[in-house]
Amino acid sequence: MPAKILAVIAPERFRDEELFVPQAVLTAKGFDVTIASTKTGVATGMLGGTATASITIGQADASQYEAIVVVGGYGSVEFLWNNAELHKLVQGFYKAGKVVSAICVSPVVLAKAGILTGKKATVFEMPESLEAFATLGVTYTGEGVTVTDKTLVTAQSPEQATEFAQAIVNALE
Repeated sequence: MPAKILAVIAPERFRDEELFVPQAVLTAKGFDVTIASTKTGVATGMLGGTATASITIGQADASQYEAIVVVGGYGSVEFLWNNAELHKLVQGFYKAGKVVSAICVSPVVLAKAGILTGKKATVFEMPESLEAFATLGVTYTGEGVTVTDKTLVTAQSPEQATEFAQAIVNALE
């Protein structure tokens, strides 16, 4: 049975390439990707692409997956940054030693979940994300993709979607 990956997206305004590129790379490598959001059903990306969330964040169980991928986009700021269920889920993946990854503005979710304190990570540069990193004790690297402790993968923007996906694959192998 293929290893399972959980991709978390905002119910609207997720960044299309940050879901679709890693999903394609991971699927091509034989991983099974499940999409979760704050509600089930069709979610629409910032560029008009759609994806179907088959489960809610609250229904997701870290023990059922090998990795979590938190997708960015403006919707992440509104729906994911301060989502307590998502913070708890991320903590579950991290405590189990599983791969925890986030791209664009979504590394702030990992920071707010408390798993990046005292660690190096990258994030899409905007005042709110940099302030969150500074406030929560995260060392901002400014790199396109940063891998910390072999299992934490963060990426800055859609331009790094392929490199981000490859870093997740490498962390899983």
